[in-house]
Formats: sequence, structure tokens, C-alpha cells
Amino acid sequence: MTGTNFTFPVGYHEFHKDQIYNFQLNRWHSLGYARFEDMEVAGGNISNFRDWKREMVRLAETAVSEGRLMNAAFYWRAAEFYTFQDDPDKALFYDKFSETFNMAFQADGIERHEVPYGDKFLPAIRVAAQGSGKKGTIAKKGTMVKRGTIAESGTIVMHGGFDSFTEEFYSWMRFFSERGYEVIAFEGPGQGAARKRDGLALDYRWEKPVGAVLDHFRLDDVTLLGISMGGWLCFRAAAFEPRIARVIASGIAYDYMQFINVVLQKIMMFFFRYLRGFSNWSTYRKMKADEMHAWIVGNLMYITRAKTPMDAFDVVTELNARNLHSELVKQDVLMLTGRNDHFIPFKMHDMQLKALTNARSVTARVFTREEDAHNHCQIGNIGLALDVMAEWLEEVKSTQGEF
Repeated sequence: MTGTNFTFPVGYHEFHKDQIYNFQLNRWHSLGYARFEDMEVAGGNISNFRDWKREMVRLAETAVSEGRLMNAAFYWRAAEFYTFQDDPDKALFYDKFSETFNMAFQADGIERHEVPYGDKFLPAIRVAAQGSGKKGTIAKKGTMVKRGTIAESGTIVMHGGFDSFTEEFYSWMRFFSERGYEVIAFEGPGQGAARKRDGLALDYRWEKPVGAVLDHFRLDDVTLLGISMGGWLCFRAAAFEPRIARVIASGIAYDYMQFINVVLQKIMMFFFRYLRGFSNWSTYRKMKADEMHAWIVGNLMYITRAKTPMDAFDVVTELNARNLHSELVKQDVLMLTGRNDHFIPFKMHDMQLKALTNARSVTARVFTREEDAHNHCQIGNIGLALDVMAEWLEEVKSTQGEF
């Protein structure tokens, strides 16, 4: 089996002075999908969301005209990312991203699957282990996938978090595939096409979609890899799904309410519970004045299918330590944290580490600025993070036996 080979550039660059734009520009470059010169030029032309949309569309159209379909696909994704939910272009950009992605990697033989989930379906992508000799099959809706022999190095099941699509992690999938792993990435409730197509809202009980994926592919003894908010979700799944044998979490948010201090938590919860009307009014007012706030709250309401901001925030409060049940996680665990993550306070790393009281083993890796991997999910040095994951898997294999 052959497929696209990706290069993961090293460096967290100052493409833009504002972190909300700079991180995203670094994100697509660091994942191996965007050219440095394109991100550099775009960063110099962006002052607001309208500029972002214009620049990403321009980059995508130019890349298409030059036959750079991989670049084009992820420039369409970037354009979609900061487009508001009520903008009709958002659906258009998503379709262009999906179509261009499929064209860019059609020679790789990617398998797409529809995983039954109640009366709906979860989208999944499967990449077979290179050198395993397996031939892929594409499962239709409502059918069980036919499987051959177990992948040489085992199976990795992976997922993102708040705002991700499976395709974004294709470069990661290829990395592990080249090392003998079968890799399956899926979109759960609230994510990607699971939300856009089937209307599935975010549900913190992540063992449910993970269990559906394991059932569909007839999997056992897997490694679960969760990214960003997926770092919380994967621990929740591991607490209740015994077929997960190993857990890798990149971007750990142990308890979203504990991002702030106790006093602010109590004030916030008072407003959420007893002054909901005022809180909704105040949030809508801030959304009108601040486009970033409008984008964040709008996305949160969309992902949770909430009618008001307070209804959406109720879902966020469920992503807490009590619902996480870290004490039930009994697997081998690898935690990856950026020392200067601008999304998640570093204290979440220590809190999560201390809470894993019954894990078979816990390895915690903190990445620094000197490694260019200090930011959220190691954007700036993805290659280093993937190497750490691969080396850890080999170490666990040697101590626990073959997967």
C-alpha cells in the first residue's frame, strides 16, 4: 500500500500579531497542508474575519488553478473555519473542502465508512497499515465492515474535539499507517458531518460513539487518540469502554469550569442558574460588539444545537471532572501538553495527572518553546509530537506484550 507522504515543518511563526489568527495560520502550516509563503502573505492582509474569508478564498482559488489540490482543500477549510454559521458560504466552503480533499488524495485509496449510531450515522475514515497486505472495503450505510487480519502494529482510533473534521488529521493517519498501524478517524456528535448532515449534537458521553465505532469495525484492544477537546472526551470514553487498552490525549482540559478561579466560577454559575434571561441578553449584546465572541458563542450554540447561549453553556459545564471519571481510567496513558498553550491553562495538565489514580501507567510529556511545540496540540512541531506518540506505543508494546 502506498499513499501521500507528509512533511511536518518545524517552527511556530509570527504570521499575524493577533493570536486568534496567528494560531490558525500556524495550524494549517504545521499539519503539513499549507505553504509557508501563503500563510505569510495572508497574515499580512488580515485585520478581521471578512479579510480572513477573502484571503483564504483567494488562496484556495489560486491553488486550484495551479493544481495544488492539497493546499486548496485546506484553504477552503480555513475559509470555512472563520465563516459565521448564518453565512450561506459556510456550507459552500465545507463542500468545496470535502470535494477538493477527495480529489487531492484519491490515489491514496482512502476508505470512507458510515458507522451506525442509533438511526443516524457517524462518518469515519480508515487507512490500512502499510505492508499489512490488506485490501480495503468500503462499507455502505447499515452494513458491517468486513475485516481481514489484524493490523501489524495494532489499531489506533482517533478523533478531534470542538471544531475539527476527520480529514484534518489525515497527515497523522498516514504517519501511523507508515509505521504499521491501522488507523480509523471518526466524527462524533457535534463534529463535522455528524452535525452538518445528521444533526447530532455534542454529547459528553463519548463512550457511546467510540463504542459504535468499535462495534462497526469489530475492534478490541485499541489505542484511542483524542485531540484538543478530544483530550477530555477520550478519557471519558476510556473510563467506560474496556476495549480501549491505551489512551493518548493531546490538549488536556480536565475540567472546563476550572479554567477560572473558584470565585469567578461561583459568580458565573449564579448568573447561569438564576439570571439566565439577563445572561442571554448580555451575551447577545457582546456578540454584536465583538466578532470573535460572536463566532465562539455561535459555534458553541451550533455544535450543541442550543437555542440560547445559556443552553449552550450548560453543555460546556458538563465537561467537568465529575463527569470525566478519571478514577475509572485503567489503561496505559500518554498525555501531551504545550507549556504555553493559549487555550488551556497549564494547571489542567497537573490536575488531570493527579486524577489518574488507577491507570496502568501514566506518561506525561510537556513540550516547550525551545522545541517549537509549546502551543495547543503541539502546533509548531507536530512531527515531534507524533514521534513521541510512536515511541511511547513501542515502549508500551515491549512492556505489555504485542497488541
